[in-house]
Amino acid sequence: MGPSKNLHLPYEFVLDSISEGVFTVDKNFDITSFNRSAEHITGFKKNEAIGKRCFEIFRASICESGCFLKKTMETGKNIVNRKIDIINKKGEMIPIAVNTAVLRDKTGRVIGGAETFRDCIEVEMLKKQISKSYTIHDIIGKSPKIKEILLLLPDIAMSSSTVLIEGPSGSGKEVFARAIHDASLRNQGPFVAVNCGAIPHTLLETEFFGYTKGAFTDAKTAKPGKFKIAEGGTIFMDEIGDLPLSLQVKLLRVIQEKEYEPVGAVKPVKTDVRLVLATNKNLVELVRNGSFRDDLYFRINVVKLSLPPLSQRRADIPLLVDYFIAEQRHMTGKTINGVAREVLSFFMDYTFPGNIRELKNIIEYAFILCHDQNIEISHLPKEVLSAGQRPPEDQQTGGTFIEAEAALIKKALENNRYSRKQTAKELGIDPSTLWRKLKRHRLL
Repeated sequence: MGPSKNLHLPYEFVLDSISEGVFTVDKNFDITSFNRSAEHITGFKKNEAIGKRCFEIFRASICESGCFLKKTMETGKNIVNRKIDIINKKGEMIPIAVNTAVLRDKTGRVIGGAETFRDCIEVEMLKKQISKSYTIHDIIGKSPKIKEILLLLPDIAMSSSTVLIEGPSGSGKEVFARAIHDASLRNQGPFVAVNCGAIPHTLLETEFFGYTKGAFTDAKTAKPGKFKIAEGGTIFMDEIGDLPLSLQVKLLRVIQEKEYEPVGAVKPVKTDVRLVLATNKNLVELVRNGSFRDDLYFRINVVKLSLPPLSQRRADIPLLVDYFIAEQRHMTGKTINGVAREVLSFFMDYTFPGNIRELKNIIEYAFILCHDQNIEISHLPKEVLSAGQRPPEDQQTGGTFIEAEAALIKKALENNRYSRKQTAKELGIDPSTLWRKLKRHRLL
């Protein structure tokens, strides 16, 4: 055997073999190299990125005001493991952690910079599971009704008004409530959620307002209520329609006078809490039959959000499926990539009486049974399969996934006056992908 030879690998091969995204720029911030992981994270191909300014590709939250790479090239100091958000090619916000370094020639002259970055989306997802913290950007949906609500949320969040969220069970009312809190000026304060329907009526007053020491036989010490715990923040009261009339009077006082009395107290306590209320019942009907006070209804019906059932936002089903699969993939460690076409077709037909919560539970169940790369129809719960039925004709697109996709694209074209560029933007796909779909569905 002859002498071994040194193996010289081109640096592009080395860069493409690592899991972190890597790109380099020259002194004008034009991208000079772009590895395979960078393609995967950003959605841009190498030939699309090379020669472009880095801010054209990454569209990061700091590009305009505090570019890390620019600071490193100016100061010579590396930046390590700093978290930022970028916008990928599909228009989705992706959290990443970045490291920067200066590139120098043999004489030590600065010729550019290098940045490595990794996708933190699953880490952020785990954090949200632990902290139950959601932002407006975490609300998944491109259907017209959800987009309309998302446009209103920032203004609603920045106001101090009481918010009433209406929607069927499982439609995501608490996620919207948490997003309102997160985007408000109270986001450094606590967010306290309480389900009015899950607490016995006899305990509701002490649960909300607390009690003083000696207020009753077993009150050895004072106990703060939910309003005290939420001081300076937001209290989310779900199933407000189940609140008994006796508590409705006290809640009205909290809203009007900004004060309440703990059980056993001799004087009222001032409170600084924002209320976000939710119900899956028709409060107007409850007012008519006398089980909900009309004066309280008018006080809470200042800012109202009406969340649609999942059956009326079918365009969001594929997005939600992808999200819940990514969530379960991280939680379980299974390498399941998606659902079979037959499964997505079934989901587009299914009425989802349990709404988003039911879809999440179905995906979680399927992860237990599935040992392949894709969830098949056999992995779905039997009771869901037997209950599957075609939605009413006036609810959405009906039929198979192919028919649903065609109807969705046709509707988007109409909304955008048949501008393919704007239609592709609304649907979150590349114009070339839209063209292929238009050809497939004979919409050209």
